[in-house]
Amino acid sequence: MTKKSDSKIATRRKFLMAAGATAAATVAMPQVSRAQTVTWKYQSTWPTKDIFHEFAADYAKKVNDMTGGRLKLDVLAAGAVVPAFQMADAVHSGVLDGGHGVCAYWYGKHKAYSLFGTPPSWGWDAHGFLAWFYAGGGEALYKELVNTTLKLNLTGFLYYPMPTQPLGWFKKEMKTGDDFKGMKYRTVGLSADVFKELGAAVTILPGGEIVPAMDRGLLDAAEFNNPSSDILLGFPDVSKFFMMGSHHQQAEAFEIIFNKTKFDAQPAEVRAILRNAAFAASSDQLATGYDRYSKDLEEIKKKGVNVIKTSPKLLEDQLKAWDKVIAAQSQEPFFKKVVDSQKAWVKRTSGYLLVNNVDSVELAKAYKHFFG
Repeated sequence: MTKKSDSKIATRRKFLMAAGATAAATVAMPQVSRAQTVTWKYQSTWPTKDIFHEFAADYAKKVNDMTGGRLKLDVLAAGAVVPAFQMADAVHSGVLDGGHGVCAYWYGKHKAYSLFGTPPSWGWDAHGFLAWFYAGGGEALYKELVNTTLKLNLTGFLYYPMPTQPLGWFKKEMKTGDDFKGMKYRTVGLSADVFKELGAAVTILPGGEIVPAMDRGLLDAAEFNNPSSDILLGFPDVSKFFMMGSHHQQAEAFEIIFNKTKFDAQPAEVRAILRNAAFAASSDQLATGYDRYSKDLEEIKKKGVNVIKTSPKLLEDQLKAWDKVIAAQSQEPFFKKVVDSQKAWVKRTSGYLLVNNVDSVELAKAYKHFFG
């Protein structure tokens, strides 16, 4: 064999080895779907400058970054395409592709919807509520309600364990449940039933409409959610009594929804990103909430607002009102099914936490010990 032939054989061997290595590398690499960039219209139920709209945008950024731009959520504020309370219907029909809100807003579709947004104050908090949703059977019940009972073309996730909502903004200090008799009061979801039991005339309004209604005398009092949202919405301009601590929305979380047909058509890794971005956002947004809510509460005090801890008597009256609401609504089988699931979860898990954790009274003592 000549040297020229040897050279050709060596060259061919190198080529085949390189091709084999490339093929092996291709097999070893993850099989990631590549597709043209898709943009979805994703509307929140919050005003543009509200911290909740910031949270809606934060989730969208996580999705946009993690998909590498293959799926882009185009963030829109409440009213950009449809009013806040029409967002779920718009996602169902495909007018919107996705949205950010809370389950309590869809309470008119089925009272049980609010059990995934403003459930009873069983003796849990929002961390326990989300734990029930993802580890205690809540998600399966949510899908049963949304897809089977209501036949909505939606896929949804819950995230962000919210701190307890304040009782709200008033013209005077509220001391007992009787103080609500005849009062024109704004809330949403099942808490509307609770305050009706206390004698209030309840109006359900989206966030951006509350303060104008109070300013015109259409409402006597209202709650929204937290110091950061409340100061932005202008509550300190129309009310000087801010009551904190309540059983009406002790545990709540955001709901992110997508048009189910469009969601199911996405590659598996994109669907996984849409789900897991919610868990990442829970951590980030809880940290942001702790920081911003506490700072904005100090700003509220500077505006001459009386910040008052809700009395034990009023809290007890709320629990008695919850008893009546739960009994009345549990006549409906699916509502009772969800309630029974929540009660079984709380009885076991909060039973553990009440034994294991230092309670709020002792935490208050520790706070006073170190800070006075």
